[in-house]
Amino acid sequence: MLALAVVLPLAGCATDSGSPDTAPSASGSSAVGGGTATAAPEVRAQLRVDGDIRQYLLHRPPAQAADGDGNGDGPKPLLIAFHGRGADAAELRAKTRLERAATARGMLVAFPEGLGHGWGAGAQATKQRPDPALDVRFTEALIKHLVRTERADPDQVYVAGFSNGGSMALRMAAERPALLAGAASVSGQLPTGDAAVEPTGPVPVMVVYGADDPVRPLAGLPSPPPDPEEPILPTRSARDSAAAFAAAGGAGEPVTREEKGYDRTVWRLGRDDAPGGDRRSGGTVQLLVVDDAGHTWPGSTVPPPEGFGPVSKALDATDTILDFLTDPGPGH
Repeated sequence: MLALAVVLPLAGCATDSGSPDTAPSASGSSAVGGGTATAAPEVRAQLRVDGDIRQYLLHRPPAQAADGDGNGDGPKPLLIAFHGRGADAAELRAKTRLERAATARGMLVAFPEGLGHGWGAGAQATKQRPDPALDVRFTEALIKHLVRTERADPDQVYVAGFSNGGSMALRMAAERPALLAGAASVSGQLPTGDAAVEPTGPVPVMVVYGADDPVRPLAGLPSPPPDPEEPILPTRSARDSAAAFAAAGGAGEPVTREEKGYDRTVWRLGRDDAPGGDRRSGGTVQLLVVDDAGHTWPGSTVPPPEGFGPVSKALDATDTILDFLTDPGPGH
């Protein structure tokens, strides 16, 4: 079941997490459905999916950026950005400034809110998340809704995320490759073990990872510590996560090169030999391992929590990811 519950303009505060709004608003729904240049550039909105009321922040591009002729009515690329575990949409927005970089490129960007400040990034049911596919269906519903109401281009839908949200972005790319034109993860890896998520077809993917991540190590968490609130899933290494997408895309051997402040490994996706029927071809899978970086978003100006390690200034993850998503060839 999918229904729009309410749409409210935001005041533009980057740290406004708000509280759930449950009263339907006919005028708010009209503002989203109209997709016009006069619609509020920032809104907090809700969808009812599988009986849950789910929230998200939506940022619309200026009309001129969204459409070269200035009417703002043409199809727009869409980025779905997942926050980390224990955080929220406003925190990710402030840390990454994805909405500024994306809207400058004429992209819609939606920051959905995870249930319990987290995402079901793994395929195993838990006490806290008895339906492990719930967030996959929510994301599908959100994309479908924004294609219908905001004229998001279904051929230019991207996902990205940080930490647990990065793993959620990778899960969407793994399980719904035909839905996406690209995916990116910062400090997030593919779950493994009983919660394993396996890529099922080619899709361009970028994994950005701190070489000195003390929270979710570069080598993965094969035996994660217990958590009293929600189990932390075991994960593959960052390289194995990227390599799994390369294998699903029929890629050949990778090439690694040193760049200033990070190493870049690139797999070229195959065009004709990828398994599994109708698939998107071309593009790359890339792994960027950032020197002297922790469990952080490279280039961010927001200080990370204590114990998360340093923030690298050698790489602007926001621009790097968006450049890759919009042109995932080997030159990026």
